Amino acid sequence: MTTIEASVTHYRYAVQWSAEDEEFVATVAEFPSLSWLADDQVSALTGLEELVQSVISDMRNSGEEVPEPLATRTFSGRLNLRVTPELHRRIALEALELGKSINKHASDRLAAG
Repeated sequence: MTTIEASVTHYRYAVQWSAEDEEFVATVAEFPSLSWLADDQVSALTGLEELVQSVISDMRNSGEEVPEPLATRTFSGRLNLRVTPELHRRIALEALELGKSINKHASDRLAAG
């Protein structure tokens, strides 16, 4: 069995049942093209971690940039978003009615989910 490098476990993994495959499928957000199927959740995750480690090793050997885990990535807090003119108007009017800036109102709406 391969010893998994610690940094490989810092990626954002998900394991769920696939009715189509009739197995559990593990995926990793930072490598959207990779997945691993197995009969149980632990095996799916372990298989994918080993695959990610192999892919990272290949990327390093070929001089490619390895994706940084989302967990350790720094975000600026800036989000440029394009919306329709109608939505822009509606958000601006709502913000005005609430006595907020458009930015504050949009941020509050996004935070509320």
